[in-house]
Amino acid sequence: MTYAQTLETYRTLQPGDRVELKHEVKVGFRSWAMVTVGTVVGKERRRHGLHYRRSFDDKVFSDAIVLRRDDGELTTVTMDEFSELKVLASGGSRV
Repeated sequence: MTYAQTLETYRTLQPGDRVELKHEVKVGFRSWAMVTVGTVVGKERRRHGLHYRRSFDDKVFSDAIVLRRDDGELTTVTMDEFSELKVLASGGSRV
């Protein structure tokens, strides 16, 4: 799946959609390939300041998806260019 396809899928997400998100979790020099499955609670564009030595007024944003996993846990996953997003089931009617 290309990054453009992932962005298009992200754009069309609605609350209630069931999705599978393949992403990488990095801590220091270690990384793990993860698959998160859940129901979309919401999506948002979050501003953050994770970049080193940037001007204080630089605006850096990330696309995030809030998911409810099968056990009821809420989790937030931030999308990047390596994420792969797939809709498993649509939660509502689409126009």
